[in-house]
Amino acid sequence: MNDWHDAEEQVERAHELYEAGRWDEAEAALRQALAVNPFQAEWQFNLGLTLEAAGRLDDAVKALETAFELSEETDPQSAMILGAALIDLDRVEEAVRWLERALELSPSNLDAHVHLIDAYSLLERHEDAELHFYMALQLNSQHAGAHAALAESLLDRKEFDRAVWCLREASRLDPSIPRIHARLARAYGETGRLERARQLYMRELRQSPGDIESIVDLGRLLIDMNRFAEAGEKLRRALELEPDHTEAHMSLGELSVLTGERDLARRHFDVVVRLDANYGGARRRLASVLLEDRRRGDSDRAAVLLREESSLVEQTPDSLSTDELDELFGLLMDGGLLSEARKVAERLIERKPCDASSHHSLSVVQFGLGMVAEGVSSSRRALRIRPNYVAPMHNLAVAHLRRGEIARSRYWVKQGLLLDPEDRGLRRLRTYLRVHTLRVVAQNIGLFTRSSRRV
Repeated sequence: MNDWHDAEEQVERAHELYEAGRWDEAEAALRQALAVNPFQAEWQFNLGLTLEAAGRLDDAVKALETAFELSEETDPQSAMILGAALIDLDRVEEAVRWLERALELSPSNLDAHVHLIDAYSLLERHEDAELHFYMALQLNSQHAGAHAALAESLLDRKEFDRAVWCLREASRLDPSIPRIHARLARAYGETGRLERARQLYMRELRQSPGDIESIVDLGRLLIDMNRFAEAGEKLRRALELEPDHTEAHMSLGELSVLTGERDLARRHFDVVVRLDANYGGARRRLASVLLEDRRRGDSDRAAVLLREESSLVEQTPDSLSTDELDELFGLLMDGGLLSEARKVAERLIERKPCDASSHHSLSVVQFGLGMVAEGVSSSRRALRIRPNYVAPMHNLAVAHLRRGEIARSRYWVKQGLLLDPEDRGLRRLRTYLRVHTLRVVAQNIGLFTRSSRRV
């Protein structure tokens, strides 16, 4: 009996410690109580809440699962909080199952609807996210969290005006939502209302002067507004607060490129690569700066970075977007890494089989590698897709010229100049072919004259 009484006292003490934010001590008290009776669902639930507050989400999930089982699977609150924790752990599919279970047990569980908006947005199931938004509004039309959650889905879909409306409503209904003015500022920025966005970031920072994310976001906005001095000031302020802030270093690198401070850009991009080489194209940014210097050591380092980036594409083909692949291809060509460039070009064609530019890019690499027949085939494929594409015509003219196929070379020069009479490359080729023709004619006349004299 004394053990049971002591256990209840530990639970009461854990409540007080939790409210005071002393989560480690609260956990210890709850575990002492559970050592007496581990089958108390409420105590396991409290342990899950405490572990979640302490940021130990994996342990929180285990405790909440135990609480749900001990409640004979009839506790919607455990299921709902469990789903929220799984979202934070990026286990979104699991989260959806728990949140749907919470709604089966309690259809009026408003928080479960809001978390499902978040989960479905992350899964890019935006219609489902919107459905739960309207279901949440049926329960409470003035719920700020539902509006804020749907705004993230709308931003992902680039429906910026609707996102602005949702965030304005959320701000009006509950101004205390974390970073609500910063989120609204981002939405305004996406719609091109940069000055309004700047004002909202400043409002956010007046309330939370040490909010590093808002400081960095404001710095990036100021870059977009061409207010470079102010942008640099904000981003350096962020680094004073957190010296290893990856995005702040990345943004300062991009700012330094814009202001022509290439050595400074290189230093910031180098920090980002050391912190997280896969962050936001850091390797590509650093390689681009190094290639522009063209010093031997810089070129070698750029080659290493670009090979690493190419290996990443081979290992995880979807790691880069199509635009990022285009950028990587251009850098590989600049760095003379033709074998790696060919693989990237082939990957681009897999993504965009009907894109003439991708086939042309592959042909350029193939010609550079001495794969003339393959280059001719790729150029012809590009022209089948886009018959008025001048660049492949130029390459075909050069390829046929090098193979001694003068008539075919002349044909492609003529076709290209019909489309673009001012193309310098084709005009030079036309001049060369005319000189070549005159030379051949002169040689033939000479042969005829010598033959006539012998007769």
